[in-house]
Amino acid sequence: MEQEKRVYIQKMKQKLAQQQVGDIVKKNKEAIRKKKGPPLGIREGKFDRGVDGDQLPPEEKGQLVRDERFPNGNEDEDNDRDDSVDGNLNLPPKSAGDDVIVDQTSSGPYDYFDPKRQYTEKQKAVQDAFKFAWKYYKQYAWGHDEYHPISKSHSEWFGVGLTIVDSIDTAIIMGLKDEYLDAREWVDKSLTFDKDKDVNLFEITIRALGGLLSAYHLTNDEVFKNKAKDLGDRLLPCFKSPSNVPFSDVNLKTGHAHAPRWGPDSSTSEVTTIQLEFRDLSRITNDNRYEHAVNVVSEHVHNLPKKDGLVPIFINANTGSFRSSATITFGARGDSYYEYLLKQWVQTGKKKDYLKKDYLDAIEGVKNHLLKESEPNKLLYIGELLGGRTFSPKMDHLVCFMPGTMALGYQNGLPKDHMDIATKLARTCYEMYNKMPTKLSPEIVYFNQAPGSSDDLIVKPLDSHNLLRPETVESLFYMYRFTKDKKYRDWGWQIFMAFMKYTKIEGGGFSSINNVKSPGNPGFKDKLESFFLAETLKYLFLLFSDDPQLIPLDKYVFNSEAHPMPIYNE
Repeated sequence: MEQEKRVYIQKMKQKLAQQQVGDIVKKNKEAIRKKKGPPLGIREGKFDRGVDGDQLPPEEKGQLVRDERFPNGNEDEDNDRDDSVDGNLNLPPKSAGDDVIVDQTSSGPYDYFDPKRQYTEKQKAVQDAFKFAWKYYKQYAWGHDEYHPISKSHSEWFGVGLTIVDSIDTAIIMGLKDEYLDAREWVDKSLTFDKDKDVNLFEITIRALGGLLSAYHLTNDEVFKNKAKDLGDRLLPCFKSPSNVPFSDVNLKTGHAHAPRWGPDSSTSEVTTIQLEFRDLSRITNDNRYEHAVNVVSEHVHNLPKKDGLVPIFINANTGSFRSSATITFGARGDSYYEYLLKQWVQTGKKKDYLKKDYLDAIEGVKNHLLKESEPNKLLYIGELLGGRTFSPKMDHLVCFMPGTMALGYQNGLPKDHMDIATKLARTCYEMYNKMPTKLSPEIVYFNQAPGSSDDLIVKPLDSHNLLRPETVESLFYMYRFTKDKKYRDWGWQIFMAFMKYTKIEGGGFSSINNVKSPGNPGFKDKLESFFLAETLKYLFLLFSDDPQLIPLDKYVFNSEAHPMPIYNE
């Protein structure tokens, strides 16, 4: 195996060198042909925000130490600079043409395994956490979907080595060559989708198809493209429904597609959170079947009636209609419908105006029906409409993707008040962690609406678990990338340290916990979700990066499982 690794590394280095030379020659020819524009390597029209040299953990910089476990304590460390909860927001300027502002000087492919790559101290800590989790997954569950770190056992969901496929691009982005090569060898020699197994279209698309596509784009390795195409072909039968709404489940071997076992309807978010991946698969294979299938779905949902841009969380694959009595939420079963409206528009070079319109309508619907403030501290949050009518002050942790998504929209030319809302929501999502004794967020919170209340958050016993979810640190990554406000790194570091204290198992890895309100006995759930490696640690690593060329947001868009895919301008 070591010999195979050396041969593979040498091939990758040769391919990288050839690509770099080819790119330089191509760009020089283009510059000569046009006889205009700046010389290569000179930026034009980009706002250089500089580099934050913050590489030390907060406790080494003399920050607040009210709780020695969490240097940031419960205090606001933004120095009253920009938080619109405290005062006026300093918005990041937008570049000409409403393009996202990202420093980008590299003319060739990014060398993720460059031995000279520089990492901040916090990035190194996140790398160590990934390697720690990977070590025990490899020891006790290699090739299996899910790992159970207490019992040191494993289980299957789809039977496709989901943890490997979902997190391989994290290893690449972190520059972890050994972990990547182990994963690549398994994908090449052991991964097969020829399984007599029913899978959920949404889950396997965002995790497995997304992971393979991202790995392909980051390495240019045909192994990942070929596996992605095989999987895409096996998922296409889902779209052979009586309506333009795909079935939620399909058997990978037989191609038999059907509604979920629990009822006749599909989740709205599930049928509208496959478009980035299928479109990308068409672009890299030159096979339009995948993109056509999901375009039909998007256009069908676009034409359905909505409540000021808001949609119910259930849709029927036989009739193609929403269940009108279903709840409206930005949490489970609704969340990524809204996320993919914006991200599809970005992915397609802002060419599909109906996606932008639907997204803007939805944000107006949020402002009119779902956006409220808690008591006593006026934390802004997004509630729900039960039955599509009755307001509930409930917010899933899943909703915490919204600050990052709205910030991304603002950076791509959408209204200023989107960034105002994003900033306030980011504060709320942080407080969902900060106000808990473990400094970890519960799965669901209810916001106090009664004047004179002593606490903004209400956590019910059945909602107090933490699944190592990524949504808040995802938004912190976007907020820091766009504003360079150091407080977002401080908040992210506090969250990371809480994960290390309460979810790490010596000799086992990491596990979800049962009760974030009980620091003395949080209780392990004995499960490592693949998204902890695929998303949570990846976004933390990117949050602490000082390298503006690492996954620039004018070149990549992240799918709902944190797998970066290229933005297409044609």
